[in-house]
Amino acid sequence: MEFRQLQYALQIASERNFSRAAEKLHIAQPSLSQQLSKLEKELGVLLFHRNTSAVELTHAGEVFVEKAQKIVDAVEVLRQEMDDISQLRKGKVVVGSMPITGSHLLPHVLPAFKHLHPDVEITLLEDSSMNLEKKTANGQTDLSLLSLPLVEPSLSYVPIGEEVIDLAVPHDHPLAKRADEDRTVRLEELADEPFVVLKKGQGFRKLTMDLCHQAGFEPRVVFESNNMETVQSLVAAGMGITLVPRFIARAASSEFVPVYLRLADPAPSRTLVIAYRNGRYLSKAAEAFIDTFKDTVSQLAGGVALPHSEA
Repeated sequence: MEFRQLQYALQIASERNFSRAAEKLHIAQPSLSQQLSKLEKELGVLLFHRNTSAVELTHAGEVFVEKAQKIVDAVEVLRQEMDDISQLRKGKVVVGSMPITGSHLLPHVLPAFKHLHPDVEITLLEDSSMNLEKKTANGQTDLSLLSLPLVEPSLSYVPIGEEVIDLAVPHDHPLAKRADEDRTVRLEELADEPFVVLKKGQGFRKLTMDLCHQAGFEPRVVFESNNMETVQSLVAAGMGITLVPRFIARAASSEFVPVYLRLADPAPSRTLVIAYRNGRYLSKAAEAFIDTFKDTVSQLAGGVALPHSEA
């Protein structure tokens, strides 16, 4: 059994597709299939069910993937620890990010980190929060920018800041004048309003729905989008209202900019976190990235007290 065969099997299990796995591994699909067949022959068990539509793990495959992941993790831990012991300044950190939140925070974080650690390579992987949790749990990222609550139980996290949630309305909305008067809005007042929200699978959509439910109503969703910038533009165009994380609301840069209002105390917020897989060794470079992220968000938010990290 070769170490690369473990990696091949893990990639196939992650992708559930030989073509995509081969592409990610940068090898030809016939070579990948040959290596897997060789491994299965040596083990005397079938690891995957193959059919025309999908690749599924057998029971033996599930056991193998679980153990193989631990072996691959252990080798990575050993490599990272040796790098740290030798005090090498070079390294690589794969960072997952929610696209819109990341687009407004990373331009502040990455230059600061690059200034402090010019030889550390940062690779970005952008995806929805649900997919990022899975990819982080599968080891496809070292760290991922997410928000609580996390669904994936195999993740630990470090809180990096509390982000206040604001209300966005069209300019001709009756509530818009409260912005000039510096008056807040209670969530209960929004019960009969049309909402523009993110599509299912994105963490902020769930937070929006949960906040409305806590206020005692089911939001009337009239439009959905995968992109928070599109959501804000639709609100500005008069299609409805929405809730917006403040970092994103402040950064809106479009001809379609809604009016932003503060929600009544206690103002809702979301906790931004850097998540990583339980038991995963964090290199010095990864720890430095977390520290830089926390410091930068603290400066942007004016300095906020952070909750305790959790496993």
